[in-house]
Amino acid sequence: MYICLPQVTVLRSYDTMFATAKHQPEGSLIYIIDKADLYLRVHNGLRQVMVQQFTHEFLPQSQRKASILTYICLYQLHLIALNAPQTGNMRGIRGADFLCFQQARAVGLKGTFRAFLSSKLQDLYTIVRRSDRDGFPILNLKDQVLFSSWESIFNDASRMRENVPMYSFDGRDILRDSAWPEKMVWHGSSNKGHRQTDHYCETWRAGDRAVTGLASSLQSGHLLMPSHHNPTNKSPRSLFFLMFWALVKPF
Repeated sequence: MYICLPQVTVLRSYDTMFATAKHQPEGSLIYIIDKADLYLRVHNGLRQVMVQQFTHEFLPQSQRKASILTYICLYQLHLIALNAPQTGNMRGIRGADFLCFQQARAVGLKGTFRAFLSSKLQDLYTIVRRSDRDGFPILNLKDQVLFSSWESIFNDASRMRENVPMYSFDGRDILRDSAWPEKMVWHGSSNKGHRQTDHYCETWRAGDRAVTGLASSLQSGHLLMPSHHNPTNKSPRSLFFLMFWALVKPF
């Protein structure tokens, strides 16, 4: 049986902890995987929890099946790009989600995959649960921090971390790779993540000049600084397509 302990946040490194500490509620525990250290969030910062003695005990084989196993849940939020630029015709939001699923599974990733898009029945802001929007950093494919939280993506004052790559599923840095000549990402949203019904390429089903979709330049450091683009098959209309990956796994 898996029992998640939401009061314990499990992070990969010190860098991630320091980047997100202000979003952790006072009294919460933070476990750092790289160093096997435990920290307590206090009023004015972080305090390491010292363990005086460590014992490594194993149950006898005969007792293992009867025991109840308790796991801390490692919850991670990622932004990853598809392996090629996309036009505005992605066969709707379900087609976009399926593209995410296919490419994630092709490289052995498991979890929940959602397109970083607003559509007819979906505001981009709401694809992450309310309880998870301000407590977890947004990571790239290699667990480096892109944003301090989901909420911060929709804050005009927040920018993507400098010198942190945005990777595709096959591990390429999309801001440096020539396969993406236009460094822009589709989203169909306002800067607060709300759907813009006249500007999401006919619910991501159109690839002609008669309609437009909202996109933003990644080089600005903001994912939601909207500008209008026609979703044609000609450059520069084939743009980045990001997906959101939520992973919950026992640690």
